[in-house]
Amino acid sequence: MGGFFGAAAEHNCISDVFFGTDYHSHLGTRRGGMTAYSPEKGFQRSIHSIENSPFRTKFESDVDAMEGNLCIGSISDTDPQPILLKSRLGTYAVCNIGIINNAEELCNELLSNSSASFEAMSSGKVNSSTLIGGLIAQRDNIVDGIKYAQEKIKGTMSLLILTEDGIIAARDKNGRLPIIIGRRDDGYCVSFESFAFQKLGYAIYREMLPGEIVKITSKRAEVLSEGHINDLKICTFLWTYYGYPNSVYEGVTVETMRTRNGEIMAEHDIQSGNLPDVDFICGVPDSGVPHAIGYANRSGIPFARPFIKYTPTWPRSFTPGNQSRRDLVARMKLIPNKAILNGRSVVFCDDSIVRGTQLRDNVQTFFENGCREVHARISCPPLVYGCPFIGFTSSKSDLELITRRIIRDFEGDPDTNLEKYATTGTPEYERMVGEIARRLGLTTLAFSKIENLIASIGLPKCKLCTHCFDGSSYDPSDAWREDHAE
Repeated sequence: MGGFFGAAAEHNCISDVFFGTDYHSHLGTRRGGMTAYSPEKGFQRSIHSIENSPFRTKFESDVDAMEGNLCIGSISDTDPQPILLKSRLGTYAVCNIGIINNAEELCNELLSNSSASFEAMSSGKVNSSTLIGGLIAQRDNIVDGIKYAQEKIKGTMSLLILTEDGIIAARDKNGRLPIIIGRRDDGYCVSFESFAFQKLGYAIYREMLPGEIVKITSKRAEVLSEGHINDLKICTFLWTYYGYPNSVYEGVTVETMRTRNGEIMAEHDIQSGNLPDVDFICGVPDSGVPHAIGYANRSGIPFARPFIKYTPTWPRSFTPGNQSRRDLVARMKLIPNKAILNGRSVVFCDDSIVRGTQLRDNVQTFFENGCREVHARISCPPLVYGCPFIGFTSSKSDLELITRRIIRDFEGDPDTNLEKYATTGTPEYERMVGEIARRLGLTTLAFSKIENLIASIGLPKCKLCTHCFDGSSYDPSDAWREDHAE
């Protein structure tokens, strides 16, 4: 995925953007970039690979060289960003987060209608920000161009545009990803993560609405095009996995949601008579830990930490470029404490099961260190559908999902009866969950029900994207109807 940060201040704001962007490093591990503007130096840009060393290390020297009262920064798992563009609308820098599913189609359409050219990456794909810039240039001004791009793109697009007189922020038309505006006495900032500007002295001014376009300068945050709250369909996986513990989306703090989710899972086990008789509850670091704390608090079973995550050199499990290396890193970074595990039965909580590879290795480690029973409680429903909106995993095919491989093995076709397999309590669902438990070597396995996941977030389902769990499509009018139902 990725994140971004921008600031417009009365003074040099390069340091603000440097630290603000660095606070988005949990969202991406491949590339980082910064672009600044000053009347004296014009546009200044720097992009580095951050696959083998962190953003902060790569950009420390750039901070001293850059200057300007306007600056944007980006963390990306996909394209080098920000991209500097020159068109009939002027010169500006663009960075974006999201996914463009029809990029090749749009590229071919623009090439056939004009003499445009696009920056191609080593993979042969067009840089997404270059494509967005080409779409924007099809209209007479940037705001109309952004609206046009939002209409044309299939997927998700939130972006920052740095011009010579301000920063334009545009949130995705369905608000699947957040943008928060911060304010300080000497300026404004825009950020994916609200906590990214907390230490910089900014206070939350407000969250942008779906489809809203805002321009910030050191003096004001001006609405260029209004957004619509009824179009909101924010990604539930932000709370389940991607969000940092103190991230706040639509007024809901990640840590609060995860703890509440664990409490609800424990309550469900208690009410259904399925609470395991174990010695302690634990969580797979990092995102599984608050779920486990909530489960322990409600169940009355002690919480323990039998796994410690080694973060100095391996902060994220999917940093390496290939899957086998990512799997190896995932095993290496979680160090077990045999003195805690030996002879014990345990419930562990985790955020999700995608491929199942890492979890299978974790379960094996539990047993290798002397566990008698290993029960898993997963804080979201099974991932039955691939994500077409933000691409929260690096999966290239739905068959990388353990659920779809099992459905293929059961049905002969991975696309058969998906609705039944995604619905809690059906025979198909129970058979699938049982097979996942068998393949992972678990004593028992239970997933959060979708209604319990929604309850832990506290927003109406109509304002949440749950596509990866239930395949639900979205029509903005559905949100209006639900909000205005008698």
